[in-house]
Amino acid sequence: MPAQIRKTLLHVETTLIEGGRAAPKPLKLIAAAAVIRNPWAGMGFVEDLKPAIHDAAPELGALLTGMILDAAGGGDAVEAYGKAAIVGLGGEVEHASALIHTLRFGNHYRQAVGAKTYLAFTNIRGGANTPIMIPLMDKHDEGRRSHYLTIHFAIPDAPAADEIVVALGASIGGRPHHRIGDRYQDLKDLGHDVSNPASV
Repeated sequence: MPAQIRKTLLHVETTLIEGGRAAPKPLKLIAAAAVIRNPWAGMGFVEDLKPAIHDAAPELGALLTGMILDAAGGGDAVEAYGKAAIVGLGGEVEHASALIHTLRFGNHYRQAVGAKTYLAFTNIRGGANTPIMIPLMDKHDEGRRSHYLTIHFAIPDAPAADEIVVALGASIGGRPHHRIGDRYQDLKDLGHDVSNPASV
């Protein structure tokens, strides 16, 4: 069964001044969210989540990606990206995870923005008005600290106990006045391989 979407939300935040100084380039943070009925609500413990994942995740990935691209002005404008899900109190964290941790969801976004890195994420259980926090990372370079950002907002009436909020996030630009350097200098100082910014 396709996702039963109660509503969608587009959150756009633009930072013009940071630390008392005008930003050289305004930072724009964009989040697109869908409030859906939990497809496993009222079913007890479901062993095989795949059928509902395959039904709902591709649709949600396409919908939210389209909302982000419309707000950003296209995939090339997106510099950092991430994802999040909150399942209502009647569901399992696994239900939130199921809808965002599948290539059927994330690949819509990844391909649309031409990304090389993985999508940073959060997935939790909570009630209505639970803060939605979407961690962001540069879409090409996981060591680029200027684009370690978090989008933070809430939906006052979601998720209900039998709902899930699914969201994607994007930035146009990095933190204004970024001055903590990237991971590469730390790696060099510590004698690690600078071509491996995750240091794994």
